Amino acid sequence: MFAHVRRWFLSGSCMVFALAGLSSDSHADEGMYLFNDVPRELLRDRHQFEPSEEWLKHLQLSSVRFNSGGSGSFVSSNGLVLTNHHVASDTLAKLSSKERNLIDDGFLAKSFDEELKAPDLELNQLISIEDVTDRINQQITNADDAEEAAKERRAAIATIEKESLDETGLRSDVVTLFGGAKYHLYRYKKYTDVRLVWAPETAAAFFGGDADNFEYPRYNLDATLMRVYEDGEPAKLEHFLKWNDQPAKDGDLVFVSGHPGRTQRIFTVEALEYLRDKRLPHVLDLLRRKEVLLQQYRLEGKEAARRGRDELFGIQNARKAYSGMLTGLQDPQTFVSKRGRQDRLLTALSKSPEHSGLADAWKEIAEVQTEKAELLDRSVSLRSELFQLALQILILSEEDRKPNEERLPGYTDSGRESLMAQLLSPAPIYDDLEMVKLADEIALLLESRGMNDSIVQEVLAGRSPKQVASELVTGTKIKDIETRKALIDGGLDAVLASKDPMIRLARVIAPEYRRIDKINEQLSEREKQAYAEITQATTAIEGTGGYPDATFTLRLAFGVVSGYEERGEQIKPTTNFAGAFTHAKEHEGQEDFDLPESWMSAKEKIDLETQLNFVCTADIIGGNSGSPVVDRDGVLVGLIFDGNIQSLTSDYLYTNVQSRAVSVSGVAIPEALRSIYQANELADQLGN
Repeated sequence: MFAHVRRWFLSGSCMVFALAGLSSDSHADEGMYLFNDVPRELLRDRHQFEPSEEWLKHLQLSSVRFNSGGSGSFVSSNGLVLTNHHVASDTLAKLSSKERNLIDDGFLAKSFDEELKAPDLELNQLISIEDVTDRINQQITNADDAEEAAKERRAAIATIEKESLDETGLRSDVVTLFGGAKYHLYRYKKYTDVRLVWAPETAAAFFGGDADNFEYPRYNLDATLMRVYEDGEPAKLEHFLKWNDQPAKDGDLVFVSGHPGRTQRIFTVEALEYLRDKRLPHVLDLLRRKEVLLQQYRLEGKEAARRGRDELFGIQNARKAYSGMLTGLQDPQTFVSKRGRQDRLLTALSKSPEHSGLADAWKEIAEVQTEKAELLDRSVSLRSELFQLALQILILSEEDRKPNEERLPGYTDSGRESLMAQLLSPAPIYDDLEMVKLADEIALLLESRGMNDSIVQEVLAGRSPKQVASELVTGTKIKDIETRKALIDGGLDAVLASKDPMIRLARVIAPEYRRIDKINEQLSEREKQAYAEITQATTAIEGTGGYPDATFTLRLAFGVVSGYEERGEQIKPTTNFAGAFTHAKEHEGQEDFDLPESWMSAKEKIDLETQLNFVCTADIIGGNSGSPVVDRDGVLVGLIFDGNIQSLTSDYLYTNVQSRAVSVSGVAIPEALRSIYQANELADQLGN
């Protein structure tokens, strides 16, 4: 369940680049390619296929990004959007209440009037890409001063984004690629009126629960349909995916159009050692702590179980994913090829007077890892919804006093509309859950920084973490949208004058938060410059280009439908509805393997031979959840929802020996809509 993994990769690492052809299998379909730099020759030679510009543009405009962390696609002319149930779970949770549990019970709108508006969901459709590398680099006048260079780069990016927004009206994001070797301007059309149409029960979408998560064979209907609206009416779309009524077959060439969140394929050995020895163990300790916290909270009753469900699911999912990543890094063989290639590059550089100075980039990366490790326990970014709202409002009011080009990323004019949608979201906030989370965050702050820390002392003021959390949550008015709006409209003067306890906490925390953020920005700048030099060195020595690391921007991956061998057994690439019922029977008595009543009562109506899930060799990662899978004709054949356990090393190493992307089959969704959910009219809209 990759969408939740992307959400949980906390700050502290920088984006870098990847080069094609690094897999141990030279024939592997490795790559998350830019839509403006598709490997046509490779596709032609390996798969006898070359996409046309029209094919690529149609697929690009049919793909969407969820701001909640995932991907999707337009699948009808009247605005239907297909994504995963677990990508939509954030929205499902926000639309649920004590009386209506959409996550567990599912939902079906029988008419447009019954479709439920998501409180703060934004979908992004990529319209265009423009290379702005030269323009940004021309603004960097002092590359040796990391602080000044970061400031100049930030100003250049903010200026470009603002000019683009003013000129086009489109969301405009400058994206760092190849570790800072390139910068592209991505322009998006935003859809902010998004409504829920259909979601199956969790028992169907996450059938098998945590035990089956990241495993295969799978039998999941991890799918949800939403609809985008414009001017209060279903959007009329020119670009949407047609629907294939035939199942995927072994050996079929397929393409994945989605938004992989992040990879670190060509991190230096030292950067990977930092992940293995410091960062991932730190994140896993945090995840395990939060998992226990949420499990205990959910035991308080049925309503607590509902309120904490989505967050706990995300934490458990991330914990399992990062455990797999760490296991891969702890295998000494993982570093053999990495270290060998790095040593060969450095040796070649030492023999090239023209490029020998570039070898210092590897030393710089190593020094940055040491400095990042020192910051791991210094975070003051308390993970509480109410506190984060207060902190963002404070920072926004401070940043608004600055010229646009000097503001922090996310607080510039180009991002203001999206930021305001989040700050003024009507999504429910639950006092009891917030108290539990905030008390634990304050306790963690105490544990990591010590009782003698000045910030800890000011936050506690002689009280326990639980007392502080209780007083803050019960005393704040930040839960009220009008209060938030008044503070934002009043600007810094209103925020500084506010006696709201959560705003006062934000004022205590903000200086240290900014100090650490500034250090991280400088470390990021140093890494960007170093990796840009490594890109230059690698290209000079190996003559390779390839694809950049994932940046939660639209990419094209490809592969073939293919099974694999595991423990001497050949795993078939496809499963069907009959297998789901068999799987449930084999695990009778285990709650996570109980199919929902709707399935059990409709068993006789279902064509049990209909394909349910399939796997392929396409190169995916967190953020690809909800990505459409299309065939050579650009017609939808599947919906990415997971990777198998062997794919969890794909953050830093791709191989197609056993690593597989797992999809809901395209034919499964209309079959379920018609046979199980009595939604024939909705099924008729798919692809039309």
